[in-house]
Amino acid sequence: MNEGKTKLSVKKIAVRIALIFLSIVFIGVISIYAVWHNEISSVASIKLLKDRNDEHLDGAVYTMHIKGGFYLDDFVAQGGVKNDTELIKFITDKITKGFIDINISDPEIACSSFTAKTENDENLFGRNYDFSKTNTAIVFTEKNKGRHASISTVDFQFLGIDVNKNLGSIMDKITVLASTYAPLDGINDAGVACGIYMTYQGGEKTVPTNQNTDKPDITSTTLLRLILDYADSVEDAVKIASSYDMHDSANTSYHYMVTDSTGKSAILEWVGETDSTDNDGSKRKLVVTYNDEDSHIEEMEGSTEYQVVTNFILVPGYYDNSPVDDKKGVDRYDRIYQELNKTNGIVKDEKDAMNILRIVGRRDWNNDDKNGCTVHSVIYNTNNKSMLWVPNENFDDPNSYFEFSL
Repeated sequence: MNEGKTKLSVKKIAVRIALIFLSIVFIGVISIYAVWHNEISSVASIKLLKDRNDEHLDGAVYTMHIKGGFYLDDFVAQGGVKNDTELIKFITDKITKGFIDINISDPEIACSSFTAKTENDENLFGRNYDFSKTNTAIVFTEKNKGRHASISTVDFQFLGIDVNKNLGSIMDKITVLASTYAPLDGINDAGVACGIYMTYQGGEKTVPTNQNTDKPDITSTTLLRLILDYADSVEDAVKIASSYDMHDSANTSYHYMVTDSTGKSAILEWVGETDSTDNDGSKRKLVVTYNDEDSHIEEMEGSTEYQVVTNFILVPGYYDNSPVDDKKGVDRYDRIYQELNKTNGIVKDEKDAMNILRIVGRRDWNNDDKNGCTVHSVIYNTNNKSMLWVPNENFDDPNSYFEFSL
């Protein structure tokens, strides 16, 4: 009898221990979900859109839907960041809660963009991203209070992801949650689209912009993030850019193009004097060139209301007394204008606009750029809030044309 009671008592204790253990596990799971639920949902959303083809320099292409506000309001509230190190710390503290280190660097990229109109009077923004083989993602963010939903393109190599492998480990998938802070181009649900491009400012040695006033601070791609989330128009984008000190990343320099659903566009450039004397990034000031200004850049640009941007500064006189080689991408710039001028900036539709990007792609363009390929080509329709996206010059493959909309 006593032996039976002892066995029953032991069994009860074991059951209680098991229940306590399960309760602890349950509480732990609930606690983790409470803290990480947006991050967990975002990681779960990662899907392979197109697999890699290393022979063609194609990396894998993914889609990712970001849940929640990814702490951007906190970023704004703290006054932004002054450099990549501060940005990495912010993302690590907020997104990975300090458990996983994340690396972000900005690219040395040779790219091309233009604005145009369709025959139906819809406004388009085209962009080639020229660099080297890499994995990319089309990243969707949600509409939040006071903020827009958006679609953007991100290069995973600048988050430290191996360019020669697909995403595999959970560590990789958590790391790419930082994608929201590294857009290269994108569009929001107000019809504002924007992109970033290198400028090689400073003569023989590229000097990054590094303003230091009493304004809050931004780095290169975080400007795009703020525009995508907070801008209702080109003017809003300019106000955002004007409200911050710019700190270029990766020891290089950049300029930006932004456009909206009205067809208005602008090129945002931080410049000092001329290229040969623009050697102090702290002395640069924002110069905005609008597409509808009478006093435009040059005679060719002044006669049109569409804009083109590649990798040289467009402010008049900037390259006075500089070698012609300092104007990077001027051949692509002139070639795009040549195509647009044939029809006064009117294209049939998005695919017709995509053909202009094809003309100046790395494989179809006789060029000496060091970049190996055109990683992606995209046409944003700012009226429909949509995008037509093609990876790595796969223009002859109908299965490589991807369409998304907000």
